Formats: sequence, structure tokens, C-alpha cells
Amino acid sequence: SLTVSSTKLIECSTNSFSPESLRLVDGAGLCSGRVEVKSNQSWASVCKADFDQQDAEVVCVEFGCGTPAALQGGLYGEGEGQTWDKEFQCRGKESLLLDCDTSDRENNTCLPGNAVGLTCSEPDDVRLVGGGSRCAGGVEWYDQGEWRIVGAEDEDQRDVAAVVCRQLGCGSTVSVPPGNTTRGIRFYCEGDESSLRECFRSYDLHPGLTVICSESVRLVDGAGLCSGRVEVKSNQSWASVCEADFDRQDAEVVCTEFGCGAPAALQGGLYGEGEGQTWDKEFQCKGKESLLLDCDTSDRENNTCLPGNAIGLTCSEPDDVRLVGGGSRCAGGVEWYDQGEWRTVGADDRDQRDVAAVVCRQMRCGSTVSVPPGNTTRGVGVFCYGSDSSLRECRRMYDLHPGLTVICSDLLVQPDIYLTDPMGGVFRGHQGPEMFRGYNFTITCSTQPQYPGGSFLLTFTSSNRTQPAVNHSAAFLFPAADDSHQGNYSCVYENYVFSHNFSSESELLSLTITGN
Repeated sequence: SLTVSSTKLIECSTNSFSPESLRLVDGAGLCSGRVEVKSNQSWASVCKADFDQQDAEVVCVEFGCGTPAALQGGLYGEGEGQTWDKEFQCRGKESLLLDCDTSDRENNTCLPGNAVGLTCSEPDDVRLVGGGSRCAGGVEWYDQGEWRIVGAEDEDQRDVAAVVCRQLGCGSTVSVPPGNTTRGIRFYCEGDESSLRECFRSYDLHPGLTVICSESVRLVDGAGLCSGRVEVKSNQSWASVCEADFDRQDAEVVCTEFGCGAPAALQGGLYGEGEGQTWDKEFQCKGKESLLLDCDTSDRENNTCLPGNAIGLTCSEPDDVRLVGGGSRCAGGVEWYDQGEWRTVGADDRDQRDVAAVVCRQMRCGSTVSVPPGNTTRGVGVFCYGSDSSLRECRRMYDLHPGLTVICSDLLVQPDIYLTDPMGGVFRGHQGPEMFRGYNFTITCSTQPQYPGGSFLLTFTSSNRTQPAVNHSAAFLFPAADDSHQGNYSCVYENYVFSHNFSSESELLSLTITGN
């Protein structure tokens, strides 16, 4: 029985995918963490001085991972127990770390911040093909001796794509283009896994997945594809960028690289702090480059970046959707700009409300008021969840569906308000117009000629007055100014269109009444 027990112990310790004498702790996924070795039935961290690149190669092999990508003291924190008391002297070809030679340490201390952390690359069991880059194309997974197409349900595609880009070290997902006509093994991921090996697989066939990743730059912890903390790949790990080293022209290049619109917000700490290193150069883009890493750089004046200064960027959504034929930029048939032309957008009846919500959000037109029936055109089918920030995040199908018409709440443009007087009793003060007592004056409300009819409500501090809109304007006459006329005025334009009541309010006009 002693022989059998001994054999079982050996079999456990030589299982390369779950070594009993070695572990990686506090990392992300199976292939990264703080290196700890079992010593006298407890776990000991390893000091950076006792562990080199060849030792790291053995550990990565033992865990069934790729080559070492990062090796640094304190990378994954400090261990709570003892420190391993020997120096490893691997040649890099051993199968197990404990097969390597060791020597006694020169001194028996390991300063804080020196517990060695290791990141191994993921094994090469996923690739992107046919996209002209290792970071773009159809997803394939190496299984049972051959490359197989990876597929996913519509609602799972973004999460699977995020894992693929992360595993390949290709930054963030830029897009998941539709139109892949192949079918492949279904993958289901949560989106935060470090590799496809950690996702659920089933061998029923689903639409093949095509992914475009950002490759050398990513936006982290943002909302959607077009916002997040800017991080750049440096020595196979990701580095945040200091606000002092990144300006508006640099931001324009990043927004272009991600296929987004112009920069809308640029601020240190906007999307939190990175956990790794800080990029050690200053970007000097001209704003016309295609990729951030095509820009010139210069050495930083000092090598510190204070907390709260990791640059966060919000790009506007691209102008790739519009509403036509409704008399307003916030109402009409939905069109999407694709492959150099505007195409009608369609949706199944059950999906129309969700697609409409995304369109109104992307157009900054408020919320959906209605989705009128009767659009006789047919268009590219779109499926959204309703919480997406733009149509680019939705699933597109190239079979035709009923064309979609959307009415959003911000239908009416903002009206104008201005003051006139025929007797010269008004003058411009520091806080706005000032009027002499006893002079008559007129407040005029007007709006752009979107729809016929409607009315203007003039709201005032003490009272309201209403007049119908004539030629898209209304004039409110005040025959003799007195102290009761001092205060804030605004115009509210109201109209009943598309079987709903809409209104839009002007800016405030602040009027002061003064002596003769």
C-alpha cells in the first residue's frame, strides 16, 4: 500500500494543469498571479531575486500556458505567509519548477514589494483569420488537432469578442461586424474571462463570429465602445497614460482608431486609476494619424503621475444614423450609414421598441415617444437590447425587415426669445436688458418652421400669457413698463404632431426695470 500511495502522490504533482506543489495567486485567470510554492504543508511566496526568466518559462509550461509576458516583484501583491528559502536555477526546459536545481539564498530576507508576480501569455489556441491582422478576422479555436470556427448567439457575441481580444493581447473590441455566413461551435462567456478556455462550450452550431480588436491601445472601465481609461500596450503589459502626456489631438487619433466620433470629454481620473504601470512617454499626435502608436512621442519631463491623473476619454458616437422625412432630426425613418451609403433600418415588431430606444439615445433626442406603423420600405434587420449606446453595438442581419420609423421626445427645436422697444427705452445691462419705467416693449417668441400651427406660452415670474403661432412666431406687447414687469421670461412652444403633444422651452430672458 505504501507503493500505491507514493505513485498517487507523484501523479498528482506531475499534473501540469493543476500542480499540487505550485500555484499562481491573486491573478486574472489561470495564467497569472503571485508565484507560491508549497513548503512543509504551507504556501511560501518566492522572492524576485531568486526567480528569473528561465524559472518563469518552466512555471508557464507547468500551468499549460504560453510564454512569460510579465515578471515583476509585487505585481500581484504580497503573500501572507513565509518566503521560500532557496533560489531557483532552472534551465528553462524542465517540466516542473520543483525539478529545477536550487541553491541556498545569499540572505534570508525579502523586502516588501518583492514577492514575484508572473503573467504568462495565454496558449495559442485562438486566432483571428481573414482580417489582414492578427487582431482582426473570423474567430477560430484549436481543438482536437484542428482549427474550428467559433460561433455565438447574438446576445453573447460582445462578451465572447471581449475575451478573444483580451486573450490575444489585442486591446479592446472595436466592432463585431455582421455578415459572417459560416457556422461554428457555440461559446458562451461572461466577458471578464482571460481566455476562451474559461468559457462554456457546446458543439451545436451557431453563426460564426468576426471580431476587430484595437491591438495596441484600449479603453477600460467605460460605458460602451467609445469611452474609458486610455491604456497602451508596453512590454506585453498594459500601461495607463498620464493626463499631462495626452492632449486633444492625441484623443482625436484614439477616437478615430476606435471608429468613434470626435472627443467629447478628456479628463484625468474620469474612469479610475490603472492597476499597472504608467506609460513613460508623452504623445505628440498631429490629429490625422490612423493609430495612436503612429504618433511621435518624447520622453516625459518627470517620471511620476499623481493619483487621479490617469487619462479618461469619452468619444462621441459616430454620425452613422439619421432620421429622415419627419420634419425634425429627431423624427422619421431610420437610416444607417454602411459601406458608403445610407441604408434603411428595419426590425421585427417585437424588437422595434428596443431599436428605437437606442436610436433616440444615440441621436441625443431624448426618449422614444412612438414607433408609428405603416413604413412600407424594408431594410437591414437590427436587433438591440435597448440599453446599447449606439446601433453599432447592436446585432445586424442582412435579411430584410419592415422599415422602422421613430418619434423621439426632443422633436421640437429650442425656440428663441428676444425683446424690442419702439421708443428706445431699453439698454444692455450687466445682467441682461434693462428697461426704463413707462416705456412700452415687446417680447417676441419664434421657432424654426418645422411644423404648421402650434402656440407660444410666455412664462413670467408672476403670470403666463398664451398666443397662437403665426408664421412660427408670436409677439407679446407690454404698453408701459413698471416694477411688476421685472423678472425672468421664457417662451414655451407647444404643438400637437404625430398624435402627441410636444413642447420646447427657450433660454431665460432676465429683464430689469430701472428709473426714468
